[in-house]
Amino acid sequence: MKEKIKEIAQRISELRELSEISKEEMAEYLNIPLNIYIEYEDASSDIPASILFEIAHKLNVDMGLLLTGEETRMNIFTVTRKNKGVNVERRKQYHYENLAEKFIHKKAEPFIVTVEPQQYTSKPNTNSHPGQEFDYVVEGSLKFYIHDNEVILNKGDSIFFDSSYSHAMEALENKTAKFLAIVL
Repeated sequence: MKEKIKEIAQRISELRELSEISKEEMAEYLNIPLNIYIEYEDASSDIPASILFEIAHKLNVDMGLLLTGEETRMNIFTVTRKNKGVNVERRKQYHYENLAEKFIHKKAEPFIVTVEPQQYTSKPNTNSHPGQEFDYVVEGSLKFYIHDNEVILNKGDSIFFDSSYSHAMEALENKTAKFLAIVL
């Protein structure tokens, strides 16, 4: 997996340079410290999927290009068969499967996100990113943390939220949980 992280980081660096965007400008656009952005680009830290989404937007490319190195070509539709989406291991607590990496000019990024049960002494590490997000639970139960709130979501429940607020999910009942996430 470390090799895949290096490949993604290298593509980002090359595309950023071709676009004549400085590391400082990219960090400012992402609203993260420069040293964190540099760690992403030199592959010493994993890049959260939400940050990849924003980098792709800034570079005016589809996220699929960052993930696979291949240009997206589909513009009418794309089919992703069960368990055949591009896997993205961006955060230790979640496993992402991109469901539309081949579709060009997407207005959103759909993922199936798997959350394995873990024992936390406090709430899990939070994440935030520009835009909005829709999450629909397809398996198990989650405790959803957003801003200063905690919400329990069960199979069939959904939440739509401003993703600039810190948020995280935790699998409950010592069982794996899965949800459909659409990042806008």
